[in-house]
Amino acid sequence: MDSVYALALGYLLGSIPFGLILTRLFGAGDLRSIGSGSIGATNVLRTGRKGLAAATLLLDAGKGALAVWIAAQCWPHAAPLAAFGAIVGHCFPVWLGFKGGKGVATALGIALALAWPVALACAGVWLAVVAVSRISSLGGMTAALAGPLAAWALCRGELIVPLAGIALVVLWRHRANIARLRAGSEPRIGQKG
Repeated sequence: MDSVYALALGYLLGSIPFGLILTRLFGAGDLRSIGSGSIGATNVLRTGRKGLAAATLLLDAGKGALAVWIAAQCWPHAAPLAAFGAIVGHCFPVWLGFKGGKGVATALGIALALAWPVALACAGVWLAVVAVSRISSLGGMTAALAGPLAAWALCRGELIVPLAGIALVVLWRHRANIARLRAGSEPRIGQKG
């Protein structure tokens, strides 16, 4: 039952749509009708509200970290299940017809709570890829893929499978971005799209 509780806790925390809540609260409209329709920080940035985008990023990362932290206190062996629940909750929230965000910020918060050196490696990969490409989605996907590799390199073998599962969810949510990258039409940071 501990595993079920951890998974449910992660899902419920992960499914809180902070981007949607903040944009509505501060009069920026329905986030789902803007840009990509995603509820994450990158789409909030398309509203032109940088402060709201930063707050969304922090809250989305925070809910992933909080899910792992609470689970680690209550059911230590089930913390990776809470992590997986949080990413699934963010990407597929029941309250929004299973149409949520793309999971990058939440994945970062999860990695931070599981093992901060892994999170630091992922953040470094994201920064490097975005600095070179100016494409947020490419940075996010690459950072997610870096998670299990960083866990392996840092001898945290118990995190490889959970982080690989999270990376697969992030990649699945970026299917349209991958198609645009292949077509050469993925927008760069600062462009509309």
